[in-house]
Amino acid sequence: MTRELQVGRRAPKSGTVKSAVVFLHGYGADGADLLGLADPLGPHLPDTLFLAPDAPEPCSGNPFGRQWFPIPWLDGSSEEAAAEGLARAAVDLNAFLDKTLEEEALTPSQLAIIGFSQGTMMALEVAPRRAAPLAAIVAFSGRLLRPEALEAEAVSKPPVLLIHGDADPVVPFADMQLAGNALVGAGFETYGHVMQGTGHGIAPDGLSMALAFLKERLPG
Repeated sequence: MTRELQVGRRAPKSGTVKSAVVFLHGYGADGADLLGLADPLGPHLPDTLFLAPDAPEPCSGNPFGRQWFPIPWLDGSSEEAAAEGLARAAVDLNAFLDKTLEEEALTPSQLAIIGFSQGTMMALEVAPRRAAPLAAIVAFSGRLLRPEALEAEAVSKPPVLLIHGDADPVVPFADMQLAGNALVGAGFETYGHVMQGTGHGIAPDGLSMALAFLKERLPG
């Protein structure tokens, strides 16, 4: 049984929905943590609806936040629990994306994902295994969890922009290259941007790159 995700919403500036961006937040945060990015992005994407779902579980490592799945090296969970949590969260996220497309009368090519940290892990796990390619994935400060499985399991190949700070103390900067190598090897249109001197966060230059990437790939 899927778990319905609570979602924050920012309507398009034009009042007409021609595309959507789904924000996927990191471990211990919630949808509101990223929904504020709609403020700088919205004026440049006036026909875009912004959605920010909360992850389905209370966070083991932060009782005030949410998690997509447990992370063993942060909360002491087992690798088995983490794998089971990832698989269950993937089902929940797919159901949310399907519902969004249906309710907003959008096609997959009109929807993009911006992930941060654990949200990026979810985006790179779920989107390539969907039947039809999404418009784009912007992957901030995360990692590709199962790179060895990507080529065999990828069903669709949306374009991906990897963005990472080279001073990230939480998710190693080296994970950006590992993800990029796997994506390129599996035939994905893959781009990268390094946020110089940035830790585990989203710097203005990274957000500008994300905006340019989305403007090229979203309708409206």
